[in-house]
Amino acid sequence: MGDRVTNRVLLIATGDVIAQRPALAQVASGKDLLAHLGPVAAEVVVEDLLAEPSWDTSVSTMLAIARRAHAALTEDGFDGVVVTHGVDNLEETAFLTDLLVGPAAALGGIVFTGATRHLDDLSSDGPRNLASALSVAADPAVRGAGVLVCFDDELHAARWARLADPTRPAAFTSAPFPRLGAVSEMKAALVAAPPPLHPRPHGEPETDVAVIRTYSGMPAAVLNAAVDAGARGIVFEGSGAGNVPVELFAPIMELTHWEIPAVVVPRVPVLGAGPYGAKLAEKAGAILAPGMTAGHARVALMVALGGGGVRAARAMFQT
Repeated sequence: MGDRVTNRVLLIATGDVIAQRPALAQVASGKDLLAHLGPVAAEVVVEDLLAEPSWDTSVSTMLAIARRAHAALTEDGFDGVVVTHGVDNLEETAFLTDLLVGPAAALGGIVFTGATRHLDDLSSDGPRNLASALSVAADPAVRGAGVLVCFDDELHAARWARLADPTRPAAFTSAPFPRLGAVSEMKAALVAAPPPLHPRPHGEPETDVAVIRTYSGMPAAVLNAAVDAGARGIVFEGSGAGNVPVELFAPIMELTHWEIPAVVVPRVPVLGAGPYGAKLAEKAGAILAPGMTAGHARVALMVALGGGGVRAARAMFQT
């Protein structure tokens, strides 16, 4: 037998908007999605994954996607992986996959995509997004770039991608970080350096991490309720660039003492160390993550807690 020259790409299809056909009351399979495309410069193997709607994606589904992507590259010899996913929680699943795949991303491209319009809409963006994502995943140029998000021929690093407008084809942005690249003539054109790959973590991610959006005069009882319900870590979405009410400083100190990490993010990711209120929270023991969304920080904290407590969390957010 001769050497294999065609790249093999695994398509993990999870349904949602890219596959929805409201007029027919149907959800297209991954094979059906491929039938809407022209020729693809790769051998595509389809696996349909039964998943909840994106707005209600469970942690177990996110973990299943991440683990399958890792196994596809490290055990099954695929050259790339594409995941079709709804936009609501796509950034969380993509970033979790980025963290759990780690250095194995050097073996092949992993690309998340989806759609903002149904498959049977006249102006559906799904087929183009999928065709671009398959081409990028098979492109050796993206190996080692980590997990990517591909919408409207724009490429975003999963670590930076966040949902900007779920009604537009260009649904995602990397701001305040640079867009990683674009798709041109079905090839990946990277225009910025990707973030460094994380080492693959040890231990199982912690699934019980709470996200709390702070507000002026917020009582500590809100935080205590989350801890009493079993949260092993807390992500605070501070006001503005990450300010936290002074009423929470003492509870944050207690959380740190109890080995429950408290991470503070701004409402909109910013570059830099954070404002005055965030720095005061840091003195109380909080971990600042100014460049992350609350969803990204929750995923990172879940992974960090698989390897320890506050110290492991600090190490995660310093990289």
